[in-house]
Amino acid sequence: MNWYEKLSQYFPIEEMKSREHIEALLKDKGDIYYKDEGPKHVLMYAELEEFLFIDYIYVSKDARGEGLGHKLISKLKEKNKPIILEVEPVDDSDDDTAKRLRFYQREDFHHASTIGYSRKSLATNKVNHMEILYWSPNDRPETEIFEAMKETYEQIHTYKDKEWYGRSYEDVAQVLKIRDEDESKNIFDEES
Repeated sequence: MNWYEKLSQYFPIEEMKSREHIEALLKDKGDIYYKDEGPKHVLMYAELEEFLFIDYIYVSKDARGEGLGHKLISKLKEKNKPIILEVEPVDDSDDDTAKRLRFYQREDFHHASTIGYSRKSLATNKVNHMEILYWSPNDRPETEIFEAMKETYEQIHTYKDKEWYGRSYEDVAQVLKIRDEDESKNIFDEES
């Protein structure tokens, strides 16, 4: 299996970029968008001046428990910049969602509970609710994480979207918002 097939089989369709979109990011934005691939993993990430964004991280089932995910995250942490990523909320019908959340919690990621993130999938036309997780070498306010996520959405997620999908994703102001205090629940607290 090639890297794109691995990602496509692991991630739900509403979270996947098209192969053309990812290849364009690697070619056109090769100074910020990277692929780290091995026989048992695929890591796609963006490194911007102030932060890193993990777009996709895949570790094959036969490598789970070997510490490969930890090694990949540690390698990014060595860059000494905040790391942000998107994760789907825990789904009781999918054990992997809870396992992923526990993995990131062990890796000292925090939930950006004040950030709401919902975007319509161009593949399914359904609204996809995601949560933002982040790790930082020093304390950062969630407002900085919010701004980094906006930049990621505009530079990575919507890059040439009309060219790849025939239509555009929603504007960043429609998909990212600061939640009201009563809406802010830490998903790690729910897991404990």
